[in-house]
Amino acid sequence: MIEICLLDAKAAEADRAQLAETLADCVAGGASVSFMWPFTVEDAHRWWGNVIDKVGAGDTVLFGAYVDGVLSGTVQLGLDCPPNQRHRGDVKKLLVHRRARGRGVAGQLMLTLEQEAKNRNLSLITLDTVTGSYAERLYGELGWTKAGIIPNFAMWPDGRLCDATVFWKALPT
Repeated sequence: MIEICLLDAKAAEADRAQLAETLADCVAGGASVSFMWPFTVEDAHRWWGNVIDKVGAGDTVLFGAYVDGVLSGTVQLGLDCPPNQRHRGDVKKLLVHRRARGRGVAGQLMLTLEQEAKNRNLSLITLDTVTGSYAERLYGELGWTKAGIIPNFAMWPDGRLCDATVFWKALPT
């Protein structure tokens, strides 16, 4: 069973160890999600402290996916945009622990995030992802529009360069 929950700062802090383990597992599995090897659970735990502060400040909306009661996935909706861009949000760090992949967790997280963006009267959401990844295919299946590919945008955790595909989605208001 998969349950998607909106996590406030208190709930995120309570689940910080599971959030950290999910991030560390994704990086250990080779995901290009901003971090380089070596990357430990302790590194991830520290990084989540900053995210939790942003959740508490109202700059980030955080979702957790619980598979059979265990936090196994997460995604963020960034709301900290300049004054002339308050109509949009940014999708950040769609992460699914390897033990929970192939069960629809990522899709459910994204659909929940999109509904929350609509509830907040956002009319546009954007994101970038590794070109050729499962996530790129998922976004296309969910109706996102590809804006283009940026070559050598980021690195894999081992230092190899990778391209990024930028997507956007208009939301009905």
